[in-house]
This record gives sequence, structure tokens and C-alpha cells, in this order.
Amino acid sequence: MKNNKKILGGLAAMLLATTSVHATELTFGMQDNEVSNVYQGALEFKANLEALSGGEMKVKLFPSATLGDFKAMVAQVQAGELDMVMTGYPDMSYTIPELKLIGAPYVVESYDHLKKIIAGPWGQKMDAKFQDQGVKLLDVWYYGTRQTTSNRAINSMDDMKGLRLRTPNVPFLIAFAENTGATPAPVAFQEVYLALQTNQVDAEENPLPTIDAMKFYEVQSHIAMTNHFIASAAIQISKSTWDGFSPQEQAWVAAAVDAGGDKSNSLTIDAENDLIDTFKERGLEITYPDLTPFRAAMKPYYDTLEAEFGEGAIAEVIGE
Repeated sequence: MKNNKKILGGLAAMLLATTSVHATELTFGMQDNEVSNVYQGALEFKANLEALSGGEMKVKLFPSATLGDFKAMVAQVQAGELDMVMTGYPDMSYTIPELKLIGAPYVVESYDHLKKIIAGPWGQKMDAKFQDQGVKLLDVWYYGTRQTTSNRAINSMDDMKGLRLRTPNVPFLIAFAENTGATPAPVAFQEVYLALQTNQVDAEENPLPTIDAMKFYEVQSHIAMTNHFIASAAIQISKSTWDGFSPQEQAWVAAAVDAGGDKSNSLTIDAENDLIDTFKERGLEITYPDLTPFRAAMKPYYDTLEAEFGEGAIAEVIGE
């Protein structure tokens, strides 16, 4: 009987060993919830990776900041406790300060421009810095272009004067408010609706899909297309995890991430296009102020950044 138990125990151990060799489960954390476009992209990534690998590679998703905020999850990735994390690309400036440059309002003109920068010489320098931090950047998905909502029309930059504009506690978005004449008012994201409803703040700025999802249109009457920041979702993987993959496994992951990005990006782009009409139907007024003065107003902030990173630092980012 004892011999049988030993044999069964040995077989079980062999089975577990075989399973661990042939099935790898990647853990993937993010702050966004299950109704977000980027989460739908993550689901597409998961499905594609499992299909491409014939089930050899699986993915377990942890949305809604289940594992902590993005800084906590990045630390877990760096420690090898979490395989993958999604953050905003410039959000990583807390550990790679040069990313403040690409976060500065109006430096990036569009998502295509962002992708071009990341693929170019400056982006490759940043890629090396990511890897120095124990993280490999796989892709950057489109999160949306930030616009400004308010309870009065913003037809020009002059209309920003005196506006109490809610921003996240993010230096480059605070700089957008200050340099365009508004008063920045950092408020926690989950408290923005109430702050607008009670007139604690007059305005806020977010991508159109976020404005829709959070129902800010219920407590705001105008949307100004200020296009001041191209928001992104940077898909990152632990360098130790990546380096442990075979070339075939790396190819599967890269292809699956591309598929996830295609899904997420198309959902966001379609939503932005459709939401203009949707917001108009809900009675909101959409304005298109001349953005030339907005861009010019950011020069003092650019000067501050170049004092930190060197003259011509922003020109280097955009390849001029």
C-alpha cells in the first residue's frame, strides 16, 4: 500500500512538473475596470495569446486596482511578483523623469504622433531606461484625447480665466490649468462628479469616453475640444519574465498584445467619434476654440522642463 502511495505521489509530482513546463499563466494588473475599452483590449490579448500558444500560455487579469495603484503594481512587476502592468506612458515619469517631456500639454499631437515618437530615437532611449528599471515596454494603446468640460462656453483661451478646473494631481495637467488662466483644483477621481455637482469646481478635463462613463455630462453643460493631452495605456512586462521566454513565446506575446491594442484602440476611436453627436443630443454645447494661444501659453512650462533636462529637450522628443 505504501509503495502504491509512493508511486501515485511520484506520478502526481511528474504531472505537476509537466504542466508547469507546458502551461505558463501570466498575471496582468491594471487600474481600469471591466467596462473600460482597455480592459476589452486586455481580454482580446488574453484570448489571442491562449489561442496562438495552443493553451501553453494563459493570462489572469486583475482589473480595478485589485493589486493596488499603478505604482504598487509597477513595484510588483519590478520584483517579479506580477508579470504585466498597464499604466499611462508618461505616468512612469515618477521612475523615469524624462517622460515628463512627453506628458507636457501639446507636445504630442495625436496617437499616431505618439507611436512615432516611441518608435523613434528618443523613444528607444526611453526603452532602455524602462529596461534599466526591470520593465519592458511591449506597446502603447490609445486611451483618448483629453478635453475640457465646464458650465460655461469656452470659445477662446480667455474663457479659461478664473475657471476652477479639476485636474488629477499630475504636474503637467496642473500646468495646463495654470498656464491657460484657470485655477487648478486637484480632486480624487472618484469625487469629481460630486465636486462638479456641488460647484466645488467649475470644470474638469478627461477623454470623451471617460466623460461619458462617469456621467460628467449630467453636471456639465459644455465641452471644449482643447485636445491638450493624448492619453495612453502602456503595456509593460517584467524584464525577468520576458527574458525567460523562448523566442517563440516572445513572438506569441507580441502578436497577442498587438491584437489587444487593435481592439482597444478601435473601441476608443469609435467612441470618440460617436460621442460628439451623443453629447449634442443630450443638450451639451461643443466648442472648438483656437488652440494656437493654448499651445503658446505652455512655453513657460516647457522652459521649466528644459531647465531640468537641457535646452532642446522637447525638440529632441518630437524629432526636430
